[in-house]
Amino acid sequence: MGDSEIFFRIYSSILLAIGSITVRVANLLATILAISSQLAQTSALPTKSLGLPYLSAYLDSLGTNFTHGANFATAASTIRLPINIIPRGGFSPFYLDIQYSQFGQFKNRSQIIRQKGGVFANLMPKGDYFSKALYTFDIGQNDLGEGFFSNMTIEEVNASVPDIVNKFSTNVKNIYNLGARSFWIHNTGPIGCLPYILANFQSAQRDSYGCAKPYNDVAQYFNHKLKEAIVQLRKDLPLAAITHVDVYSVKYSLFSKPKEYGFELPLVACCGYGGIYNYGSGGCGETITINGSQIFVGSCERPSIRVNWDGVHYTEAANKFIFDQISTGLFSDPPTPLKMACHNI
Repeated sequence: MGDSEIFFRIYSSILLAIGSITVRVANLLATILAISSQLAQTSALPTKSLGLPYLSAYLDSLGTNFTHGANFATAASTIRLPINIIPRGGFSPFYLDIQYSQFGQFKNRSQIIRQKGGVFANLMPKGDYFSKALYTFDIGQNDLGEGFFSNMTIEEVNASVPDIVNKFSTNVKNIYNLGARSFWIHNTGPIGCLPYILANFQSAQRDSYGCAKPYNDVAQYFNHKLKEAIVQLRKDLPLAAITHVDVYSVKYSLFSKPKEYGFELPLVACCGYGGIYNYGSGGCGETITINGSQIFVGSCERPSIRVNWDGVHYTEAANKFIFDQISTGLFSDPPTPLKMACHNI
């Protein structure tokens, strides 16, 4: 990959440059934040070889520079059409089908703008960039979360996984048909280790590290079906370079051996209030009333050594650790470093 390549992000909600433009987001796989940060900062290793800035959100379209790509992520987005959509529920209307449609519109309209010329033409990607870009996906855990919080049993959520993965594959094929050739696809993380699951499902069986085992089992089943789907996608899309990234293993290591990596209290939210997981009585950034007194729900003293930020998302420090691991290619199939992911092996 050279300086001419761009990164198009099509996946669930991530904080800051690769997802929601708000600080409070609801995707459970926030490692793309770290990827974005590392690609954008001049001191980061990937930047030395890629020289890429933060990506602009597709919906932030007024005078925005898209020459290095665009992101289509939103807070709380899913692969399938969610049942409980904001504002009546907690999930985004911009599920993956919609993000795919937005990408198609972006591709077409950006080239119309380039052809017309003028001040905005140089803010759009060149037409040949679309086949050279890296298309990254980090989505699926919200689909599981919606099931868990919709009074579905573990077995029912598990049974929904094949359909969720099939719909994901359909979108990858559709994007391939629009010219995409290089894909960087994350599996889902250990949802059963997150405080918002632990606090709400306290009777669930715990593993030796305190995570809710049945919920992690569903995540691992999702990952198994995703891996099968990627094997089939490689057969169906012969010109594609598809890198499958095992984010689950990296994230789980933060819960199984946090001290080895300089972290502590991995099951406890840094920014929250209530109970043994510091989650449930008030959200991060809120002001709550406890026994007649107002309490601002703020950060813990040392977020740099904590794994979980707000009960749902990982801290910046944890995300950087995750990025440092997965960018090497050691957790990828094929074992491709991020900077080589646009090459068909």
